[in-house]
Amino acid sequence: MTATLLAVAMALDAALGEPKWLWSRAPHPAVLMGRLVDLCDRRLNRGAARRLKGLATAATLLALAVALGLVIQSLPLGWLWSLILTAILLAQRSLVDHVAAVATALRASLPQGRRAVSMIVGRDPDQLDQNAVARAAIESAAENLSDGVVAPAFWFLVAGLPGILAYKIINSADSMIGHRTPRHADFGWAAARLDDALNYFPARLTALLIALTTKPRALKTAARDGPKHRSVNAGWPEAAMAAALGLSLSGPRAYGGELTTDPEMNPSGTRAATPADITAAVAVLWRVWALALGLILALTLL
Repeated sequence: MTATLLAVAMALDAALGEPKWLWSRAPHPAVLMGRLVDLCDRRLNRGAARRLKGLATAATLLALAVALGLVIQSLPLGWLWSLILTAILLAQRSLVDHVAAVATALRASLPQGRRAVSMIVGRDPDQLDQNAVARAAIESAAENLSDGVVAPAFWFLVAGLPGILAYKIINSADSMIGHRTPRHADFGWAAARLDDALNYFPARLTALLIALTTKPRALKTAARDGPKHRSVNAGWPEAAMAAALGLSLSGPRAYGGELTTDPEMNPSGTRAATPADITAAVAVLWRVWALALGLILALTLL
């Protein structure tokens, strides 16, 4: 039953995405999660024992998500509510649309490309040339394929609605407070470490799926270069995507006016990424989605 619900949810997400008419009238569940995390940050991230407070916050968010999932599953037509929520929490269509929009904008002009990529990455867009904008979009595509599609699907398979809700609330917390900044170094520590743990297997699974749908050697590249990335998980899908497209991704990047010293993923690839490479990355997103859906459908036959 779980695999069947997930397969249908994946199909609904791919077909419908995030309808503007709906989410312009009602808050998206991810927005509600973000508001809850922000409330915790504003109320608790102060004074002494911030790491302990952050640990308690992460544990509470996780428990609330699991409890909510169990309650919803137990309602009349619980399977239907689980299906709808899972389709909403998956992000395949949204990811594809946002990444493809960068290619379209970049073909029009560099300023438009910069504006489009600023919607999906946290780095400074104003200093990016055309190649850097394209690389940023492709890096985001790879990382969010893991965070927004493979990982949520994985945790739904493992633990149903409680699993995907738990993953999404921790992933939201990590994106908001899991930064190594003076304000969040302690308070966000637990959320960041828990997010690392929840993404550990899905990130490597994503790299495998990319390799299976493109070039088998992409997995070798991911295993070689992925551990060099500043993120314990993000490097694996990024390196696999880089090898699949013949590109060199990551490397030094500007965040908050400061240049990082990140190593390159697949350094033998070209740095001259183009809008055509973004389009190719979108094709990889769909291939991985199709393979994942096929594997999930196979589980329904067991």
